[in-house]
Amino acid sequence: MSSPPADDLCCVCHERFNLPCQANCSHWFCGNCIMRVWSSGFTLQPCKCPLCRRLITILLPGASLYQSYDREAYQVLRKIENYNHQFGGGSNGLIQRLQDLPFFLRRLFREWMDPHRALPLAFRARTVLSMLFSVIYVLSPFDILPERIYGLVGFLDDLLVLLIMFLNLAAVYRALLLNRHGGA
Repeated sequence: MSSPPADDLCCVCHERFNLPCQANCSHWFCGNCIMRVWSSGFTLQPCKCPLCRRLITILLPGASLYQSYDREAYQVLRKIENYNHQFGGGSNGLIQRLQDLPFFLRRLFREWMDPHRALPLAFRARTVLSMLFSVIYVLSPFDILPERIYGLVGFLDDLLVLLIMFLNLAAVYRALLLNRHGGA
């Protein structure tokens, strides 16, 4: 989703979105509002979402922020890029990565299907190869823990391979988004 729902309001100012951006927890905010929330706290660490209290490790500007050519939009974009540069590339724990997984996979799927957005060829190839090798491993009879011998426990290695593949896709897509939005 490159823009917030039409009937939604910013949870900080309770107004219609002005220069919207989306956090890694999937919530939308006005760009100025979330930057105010961050600057009112300890600015050496990422802020927490005012709704769900998860750490915001990446902010993605909405499409309207790039279509606006006024000074305020430019300043908000620079602040978001600065925020992403500071907090987007840091190593997150496994819990944070698992919480962010649905957000990045949904965005990746939407962007993959959108004919107006072009993912880099190397990224598309890496995504396809990663999914292909994971599916081949899951479907092949050769496993670290064979299902025929270990039964239900044998499926755990297949689930682990799929989880690692999804975490890898999310990490690579996150790096692509950070590159686009000032985190690199």
